[in-house]
Amino acid sequence: MNLAVWAERNGVAWVTAYRWLGAGALSVPARKVGRLMVVDEPSSVAGPRQRAAVSGRVSSADQKPDLDRQVVRVTGWARAELIAARLGDPMVSRIVVGRRDRFCRFGSEYVQAARACQGRELVVVDSAGVDDDLVGDKAEILASMYADLLGNRAAQAWAMRVLAAAASDGVEAV
Repeated sequence: MNLAVWAERNGVAWVTAYRWLGAGALSVPARKVGRLMVVDEPSSVAGPRQRAAVSGRVSSADQKPDLDRQVVRVTGWARAELIAARLGDPMVSRIVVGRRDRFCRFGSEYVQAARACQGRELVVVDSAGVDDDLVGDKAEILASMYADLLGNRAAQAWAMRVLAAAASDGVEAV
């Protein structure tokens, strides 16, 4: 089948599928036939099928190229572990993310606990910088609460000033 048709069936933009093909990160074998890229669909395997989802997020639109690199990096790691990536499927048993803060702004521990109760899991590839999650969570909550009033940048700066003031007074920011 054509690569663009395969991309549409699998919920991926055709541009992303071509990028994955060029980067060697496509999850199925593909070959060039004339001007077309043809994808060879693997035969279905009997038995329960487990799927995984790869999540990526960037802060702003000007970092969009970073999103493609992030997804390719996480997909490469997941493929090494023989994990298929698909997010919007109820059969997803594993979500693989590059960094915890790129998965969701705050509360990823709750998502991880809820998935564990269902026999599912959230896998964090790069766990660096997890030690100050609580402070980061507080800053994100404050920033999201005041973003409508002050604007995104002003709210973030305000939240950081509140946390810095609380730390300098010896008061634990709760």
